[in-house]
Amino acid sequence: MSTNNDSGRVITLEEACQYTHAYQSANPNAIFSYYVSTENLNLILQQSGCVGLRIYNGYNLQSKQSNIVLVGVDEKGNDMTNGVLLDEFVSCPPSCPTSSPLMKD
Repeated sequence: MSTNNDSGRVITLEEACQYTHAYQSANPNAIFSYYVSTENLNLILQQSGCVGLRIYNGYNLQSKQSNIVLVGVDEKGNDMTNGVLLDEFVSCPPSCPTSSPLMKD
C-alpha cells in the first residue's frame, strides 16, 4: 500500500459535533477521547522517513480498557514498527475537557 496525501479530511465543527455526539450517545460507557502531548506525538512524526500516522484500536487486557496505539507510517505505507510506538494516552473519561462543543451535554 502506498501513502496518500489525501488521507484525512478537514471537517467543520458542526460535522465533528454530529459525529462525536452520535458516538457518545450510542456508547455512554465508552472512552470518548484520548489526549497525547505534542512532545510524544513528535517522537513519531520526526522519525526519518515518517510521512504520517496510523492509529490502531486496542484493548488492554490488564486494565480491561480500550486504548489506541499510534505508529509512524513510511512513504510506502508500511508501519514503522521498529521505531516509536505510543499508547497509554490520557482518556476521557475520566479526564475530560471542562468545556468543549465536541462533548455531548
